[in-house]
Amino acid sequence: MPLVRIDVPQAMPQATRRAVADGVHAALVEAIKIPADDRFQIVTAHAADALIADPGYLGIARGPGFLTVQIWLRRGRSVELKRALYAAIARNLSRDAGVRPEDALIVLAENDPADWSFGNGIAQYAPG
Repeated sequence: MPLVRIDVPQAMPQATRRAVADGVHAALVEAIKIPADDRFQIVTAHAADALIADPGYLGIARGPGFLTVQIWLRRGRSVELKRALYAAIARNLSRDAGVRPEDALIVLAENDPADWSFGNGIAQYAPG
């Protein structure tokens, strides 16, 4: 846990997609201390007309490399840790995948231990 969904432009090369996924995971390990082997990601490429983002919302100049990172994780991290995570993701994607920080939309969705089953139809984090 967490579960990460990354939506990228179809024009993004496969190696860059992998660098994006690796950069997001490295940021999760670094910033919020998830275990390194706790990696569950879905990376989906979309046609240019299927990733829609306002090019100037909140004064941020987005371009054709716009992508989204959605992260589902357990509730309870501080605002400071979340800010550190956003910064680490933006830094990693810029450095390792050439993604402009302006083009990375990151959303966290928090939930509770009973909201996870990692297999076998069991809520491993909420035994009982």
